[in-house]
Amino acid sequence: MPHLLVIEDDPQLRNALLRTLRDRGHAVATASTGMGGLEEAVTHRPDLVVLDLGLPDVDGARVLRMLRAVSDVPVIVATARDQEPEIVAALGDGADDYVVKPFGSGELDARVKAVLRRLKGTAPQEAEPPIRVGGLVIAPSAREVTLDGAPVDLKPREFDLLCYLAQRAGQVVSRRELLAEVWQQPLGGADKTVDVHLSWLRRELGETAQRPRYLHTVRTVGVKLSAPEDRPAEDEHA
Repeated sequence: MPHLLVIEDDPQLRNALLRTLRDRGHAVATASTGMGGLEEAVTHRPDLVVLDLGLPDVDGARVLRMLRAVSDVPVIVATARDQEPEIVAALGDGADDYVVKPFGSGELDARVKAVLRRLKGTAPQEAEPPIRVGGLVIAPSAREVTLDGAPVDLKPREFDLLCYLAQRAGQVVSRRELLAEVWQQPLGGADKTVDVHLSWLRRELGETAQRPRYLHTVRTVGVKLSAPEDRPAEDEHA
């Protein structure tokens, strides 16, 4: 049974989340303050943390950074803050997902299960051969990437995204497919997670959306990975 920690100061919402997540098969502990939640997370090591940003003692963004300094526990930010810069900042600080209030218990449960599935998916597996796309070499088992012989340091989700695209090199992959298969979240809505991680991945590969080398956006369709010499002239970049 997954053990979750909900850090939420609103007593009504906190109790509602406690009940609904328990009803869906999770063991749940709660905290009403940022520092209390941080202590609970470090002491009892939950499988996943659901974190509000608007906490009474310490801003949740700071709690996330402090937690990331001492733990790699998966974190879903659950907050009323819905501006893109704050979403980008939370993901950059190490959040695994971001859900905006108000949200249904079913949606949160789906996101919790998706994050936990991804965590299981990172367990050691039988060695897979490297994937080569031009000067880009991805080693799925070792989770290592080199570009023109130089190592590329990617965050876990950036690596997952690159590996998924590399396994389909030359094919256009929709954002919906990436969200469903890489993040394992077949959910609708204006989820900017894919675009944010694509932007970070481009930066690590030394390119931009305006001057792509490997990651090519096909307008209104999706994105594909291809070697520079294989780039079709008709690709349109967003």
